[in-house]
Amino acid sequence: MSASRINLASGLATLASGALFGFGLSVSTMIQPEVVLGFLQFKDFGLMLVMGGAVLVVMFNYKLAPRLLKHPLLDKHFHTHPSVWNRNTLVGAALFGLGWGLCGVCPGPAIASLGAGNWSLLWALAGIALGALMQGLRAR
Repeated sequence: MSASRINLASGLATLASGALFGFGLSVSTMIQPEVVLGFLQFKDFGLMLVMGGAVLVVMFNYKLAPRLLKHPLLDKHFHTHPSVWNRNTLVGAALFGLGWGLCGVCPGPAIASLGAGNWSLLWALAGIALGALMQGLRAR
């Protein structure tokens, strides 16, 4: 298979995965900040099922798929994603969680929510973008 066909197939798979992810966020009502805030305030545990499903998908893809397949469908080999915990990771995770808890918005659901016409989340996305910009400038 030529490189251009692999790139096209990879791009289409990425587009389909993103659309499926956005659809799943919409169906699970995670695109509604009120629902997320209700979950974070221990008033509504419906999103626990969403998280459980996400954990199962990740476990399958990172642990079982490399054992079941010789190589990924659209690549030559499986890649590892090493992570290092340090002070910067801890501070970033705390800031991310604080922002999520204050407004009930995570980047993925915020973008998916725009597709549902929730334009007020542009403010949250602007804050997310500003935070990413500040971190990038700080990291230099």
